[in-house]
Amino acid sequence: MKNTKQAIALASAAALSVGMLAGCGGAASSAATASSESNSTATAEASTTAASDGTLVLAETGFESKFSPFFAASAADQDVIDLTQIALLGADRKGEMVLNGIEGETREYNGTDYTYHGPADCVVTENADGTVTYDIKLREDLKFSDGEPVTIDDVIFSMYVFLDPTYDGSVTMYSTPIVGLDEYRSSMTTLSKLIAEAGEDNTDNTKFTAEQQKAFWDAVNDGGVKFAQEIIDKCVENGAAADANDAAGAAAAWNLGELPAGATAKDMFELIGANYDWNFSAMEAETAGTALSDLIPEDVYAYSTTGVNVGDAVASVAGIVKTGDYSMTLTTTELSTTMIYQLQMPIAPLHYYGDESLYDYDNNSFGFAKGDLSSVRAKTSAPMGAGMFTFSKYSDGVVYLDANPSYYDGAPKVAHVNMKETQEADKITGVQAGTIDISDPSYSLEVADQIADINGVEGEDGPVITTRLKDYRGYGYIALSAKNVNVGGDPSSQASKDLRKAIMTVIAAYRDEGIDSYYGDTATVINYPISNTSWAAPSVTDDGYQIAYSTDVDGNEIYTSDMKSEDKYAAALQAALGYFEAAGYTVANGQITAAPAGAKMEYQINIGASGNGDHPSFQTLTNAAAALKTIGFTLTVNDMANASDLFASYQSGSAEGWVAAWQSTNDPDMYQLYHSQGATNYYAINDTDLDELIMAARATTDQEARKAMYKEAMEIILDWGVELPVYQRSEATIFSTERVNIDTIAKDQTPYWTYKSELNNLELN
Repeated sequence: MKNTKQAIALASAAALSVGMLAGCGGAASSAATASSESNSTATAEASTTAASDGTLVLAETGFESKFSPFFAASAADQDVIDLTQIALLGADRKGEMVLNGIEGETREYNGTDYTYHGPADCVVTENADGTVTYDIKLREDLKFSDGEPVTIDDVIFSMYVFLDPTYDGSVTMYSTPIVGLDEYRSSMTTLSKLIAEAGEDNTDNTKFTAEQQKAFWDAVNDGGVKFAQEIIDKCVENGAAADANDAAGAAAAWNLGELPAGATAKDMFELIGANYDWNFSAMEAETAGTALSDLIPEDVYAYSTTGVNVGDAVASVAGIVKTGDYSMTLTTTELSTTMIYQLQMPIAPLHYYGDESLYDYDNNSFGFAKGDLSSVRAKTSAPMGAGMFTFSKYSDGVVYLDANPSYYDGAPKVAHVNMKETQEADKITGVQAGTIDISDPSYSLEVADQIADINGVEGEDGPVITTRLKDYRGYGYIALSAKNVNVGGDPSSQASKDLRKAIMTVIAAYRDEGIDSYYGDTATVINYPISNTSWAAPSVTDDGYQIAYSTDVDGNEIYTSDMKSEDKYAAALQAALGYFEAAGYTVANGQITAAPAGAKMEYQINIGASGNGDHPSFQTLTNAAAALKTIGFTLTVNDMANASDLFASYQSGSAEGWVAAWQSTNDPDMYQLYHSQGATNYYAINDTDLDELIMAARATTDQEARKAMYKEAMEIILDWGVELPVYQRSEATIFSTERVNIDTIAKDQTPYWTYKSELNNLELN
């Protein structure tokens, strides 16, 4: 046997994934807490210190009031969960997992040693037969906010909720290779899937009633058809479908799959259902306007969360084994680089979210009936956990929290926290006026100037507002669709790649000027399609590091270190002409005069700049478009005032180009974005070599090997000419200097360690 604890820990640093998509689910950020080595870390035994009689007010975006550790979806709702729950494992400032939470781990960051504690220890062992075992041990002094002890039964209960065949929240633990998980889940299906696959003309009602069957198909024929028709109409509006009856064209454009000519809106809805295993909640992602829940009766909507046994029932997951009141093992069939991240799962109280009378581990009962999460789903208005704070109420756009005196790493220093819904325009003025203590305005040069004017001084620290900056957990990019920007209808051909690289080479040259004008020194231009916050991001000092789109068609560098801006722009245009000519365009005397068959002289890029050019990449694109115009090529920049129209344009597959941003999670897996089968591969990349690299990187925990694989994968992505990384920006948290004791704010904040990670240590003046 080989102990792979160190390898797993190294592999667990933060990296690229999709912001709007779940990577590892909603892990409570308070799982690991830290203090500098020079300061002792508080423990649960020392948590009797009384909180100050004060209230801290935090600015938040709009709540959806789904305050559940299992089903929270919005960022604001998740913030509530992070402050009221603890996670089994946590991470440090680099995003690396803390596996020795009970004793604590001391790690250096930015010249300072920090000690991290958490609720549990985890030892990861790679076995000779290829399986991997995770030995988990809980602290024995953990308590929920109502005083009840936290035991391994609460962990097991929480795991079984996430693994239930009817679970439809954001946590993706069900996708991991836990021993026996496939058998456990496949022995049950949902009522919606069962009825759908039986067909509308089914006459066998042994698994469901005729009444249920009729109600289901009535809902499909009414609300389902309306849902699909909205997608078709949106595609017609965007020019991606011929008319309101072109379900086949719309399905292809919306990236749903193929439908035969003459297919109907009902056929499209059934295709959507099949794509999502008839999970109505998941199908909501395809909406073109109206929510599916508003079109389908509530009782029928619940069919997708109603479990039905099929075949031989499997009552438990073989790889989850309780070994004591505070210990368990979890075993996977193979090495999975994402499994460790799933153990950032929240520990929810069985006695609150489940039914204790239905928990009997020895008899395969885990706090609810398999396939029936109704008791769990019912608890969304008032969360309970073992986090820093306890939930009091939600009223008039404010979540009220109280200090939890039983918090294992020290009771909070403030008695109350109010999380207040706040408009972007009020995030700075609210701190200035004293109605908000901490907020997170979208940072730019304009915002920095506004704060400086309020303070009367430049810099991060001022008498009214104190600012703390950290790298944003993601990056901005400009994209071209391989499906829509190609030569002769072949997205993967060298000519098609050369066409896209011609355009990208010119745009890339104007990034520095555009980003500097919008962000100044609060953002940096990046050259690889990955956040700079990731360990997998290439560094300027790495061998082979290259500025994006900085070579000509023959592979020669087009820039020199002493080039002035004007020379750089001229060099980019000259290189672009070479790419255009290689793509089959007619080039004469520095001008493009004709396009090859299956290509155009004009392409369009959509950008959500509010209709007035307010976007970090707007100047970059407009300058590049002007430059391309001088050589006879037209790049039209569409400034879309409605962000939903922008999203729809590329999600539907109709956009030729677009501007957006990806957000990062704790795993560098590229599958969803760039694999040919990836759910959000909007670029339409289909590359066998890239697919193989992505899958190979999933099969090892060797950090250096994974980094090399991702570097090669990113070079393939850039060679396709479908993505231009543009900027990594800073994000700001601002504090009321007058109200908040600035010395008690968490030091060395990162995307993975924010002020909320140590909110229990923050004090008011």
